[in-house]
Amino acid sequence: MTLEFTEEEIQRYSRHILLPEVGGTGQAALRAASVLVVGAGGLGSPVALYLAAAGIGRIGIVDDDVVELSNLQRQIVHETSTVGARKVDSAKARLLALNPAITVEAWPLRLNAQTIESLVSRYDLVCDGCDNFSTRYLVNAACVRARKTLVSAAAQRFGGQLSTFKPWQSGPCYHCLYPEADGEADGLSCSDAGIFGAVTGVMGTLQATEVLKEVLGLGTSLAGRLMMWDALSSRFTTIALRPDPACPVCQAKQGAPA
Repeated sequence: MTLEFTEEEIQRYSRHILLPEVGGTGQAALRAASVLVVGAGGLGSPVALYLAAAGIGRIGIVDDDVVELSNLQRQIVHETSTVGARKVDSAKARLLALNPAITVEAWPLRLNAQTIESLVSRYDLVCDGCDNFSTRYLVNAACVRARKTLVSAAAQRFGGQLSTFKPWQSGPCYHCLYPEADGEADGLSCSDAGIFGAVTGVMGTLQATEVLKEVLGLGTSLAGRLMMWDALSSRFTTIALRPDPACPVCQAKQGAPA
């Protein structure tokens, strides 16, 4: 990791570098980091924008969908001019326009058992903002196997939730929180239940903040805790999470070599 910066980088990241908790060393760590963003939608949009603005050196975006007009109410990484384009291409162009010094990798595919492992292995950390439980379970299991930190957020209607999962540190994984046995594997999507657009902005920005904290080792991690936000009451609630001793995903991996 090099601590040398160009004059342009010093200007671009000056407000980070001024922070004693970040400084030049922290900014260099952000530049050296890589993050996979799962989903280029309502959550993935603010996440990707803030990670790019912060100077995360390599960002991967995976999504197999195209931009629709109904997306633009909340998916702010896209524009009217990109309606009909692949979301990953639209997002990549926007991120590079914001920060041309970073690398953005577009993955226009649907995650499955054949694709997830190779993708997760390419990045230091995974940020999940997809809109269905099936993909969330897939991403979680891959992160557990690879010992990759997973920052996961969700939003629906007027609220959202956020947590970080690092089960190899004796905490829970996503499957501990939502066992597949609950019988509601896919829930309601935004197209079914609706979503207040700015809610995804708040949750995605909080998610990006947790990603940056993990990369920099700042503050208190959300690992082992679930943060919930109700926009209508303007109330945040945080609860402790415990690993499920019978979890078929993470408990078998405890003590496995890194």
